[in-house]
Amino acid sequence: MALPTPGTDVEQKSHETHEPLWHVVLLDDDDHTYDYVIEMLCRLFFKTVDEALRHAIEVDTTGRTIVMTCERSAAEFARDQIHAYGADPRLPRSKGSMTAILEPAG
Repeated sequence: MALPTPGTDVEQKSHETHEPLWHVVLLDDDDHTYDYVIEMLCRLFFKTVDEALRHAIEVDTTGRTIVMTCERSAAEFARDQIHAYGADPRLPRSKGSMTAILEPAG
């Protein structure tokens, strides 16, 4: 069996570029409770309650939190899941889902 030489498939595969990563960023608003954020993150992203609470605190105090970093197609799906989650039944003024945006990770 011959060893790979420069320019073979083995070398080319090690130099292939990977698809860029994207952050899914949850944005703060006043129409959703901590319980809503925690519930949503646990259901959609399989976060633990402690992880979800940390995100809820971060989005409330800084206005944003990165809930996931992944390739664009998965990030778009995650953003769409957030947008489809619906209103917070705990707050009568809540008329819809929270907002999430995508940002390049690099």
